[in-house]
Amino acid sequence: MGLGKLLHNHADHAEHDHADAGGTIDYPRAYELFVSIAFAGGRRAAFTRLAAAGRPRAGDRVLDVGCGTGYLSRILSRAVTADGHVTGLDPSPAMIGYATRHAPSNCTYVLSEGQAPPFPDGSFDLVVSSLAVHHIPADARPEALRQMFRVLRPGGRLLIGEFRPPRNHLAQGLIGLFTGPAMRHSPRDLLGTMIPDAGFQVESEGELPYLLYYVHATRP
Repeated sequence: MGLGKLLHNHADHAEHDHADAGGTIDYPRAYELFVSIAFAGGRRAAFTRLAAAGRPRAGDRVLDVGCGTGYLSRILSRAVTADGHVTGLDPSPAMIGYATRHAPSNCTYVLSEGQAPPFPDGSFDLVVSSLAVHHIPADARPEALRQMFRVLRPGGRLLIGEFRPPRNHLAQGLIGLFTGPAMRHSPRDLLGTMIPDAGFQVESEGELPYLLYYVHATRP
C-alpha cells in the first residue's frame, strides 16, 4: 500500500486509485514526517524559493488554497510582515486543526474547498496553491481556478506550485509506490489551459529544485 493510500481520504472509495478522483490528507503528523524525509533537509529552502516566485510584499493579503499543515502559509507570513495577513484554506479538518495550532499571529485557517472559498470578490492581493491542485477532483479544478480569479483584486497575483515527476522512469516508479498515481502526473498536463481559461495572464513558469514546478500569473 502506497503512502498516498495511507494519508488520503478519497471522496469515492471505488476510485481510490484514480488520480482524478481527488481527496484530502487527514494525517498531518504523518504527512509532515514523510515530506521532511522526502525533501532531505531541503524543504524550507525549496518552499522559500516557491514563495518568492509569487512576489509577496509587506502588507499583502494572501490566500493559500489547499494549505495543508500551513507550511507555505507560515513562510509567507514572514514575507508579508505584521501588516499583512495569510489565510489558509483546506477541506481537511485535521489539516486545519494542525495549521491553526502552529499559526503565527498573522495567519488564520478556514475549513472549505478550493472550488467554494467563502470570501468576497477581490479580497486578496496574492493567491497561492502548492501541491494541492492534484487533490481537487478533476471536474472541480476549473471552478477552483475561477474562484481564485474571483477572490483576487485586479492586478493581483496567482502562484500555483505542483510536483513534477523525475525524468528517470525508475525514479518515477519508486515515487509512485509511495505516493500513488496522483503524483505521477506532468504538471503541464495537470494544469493544461485552466489558468488562462480562468482569465489569468501567465507571466512566468518554470522548474525549481526538489521536483517542483510553478506558474506565476496575474489577474488583469
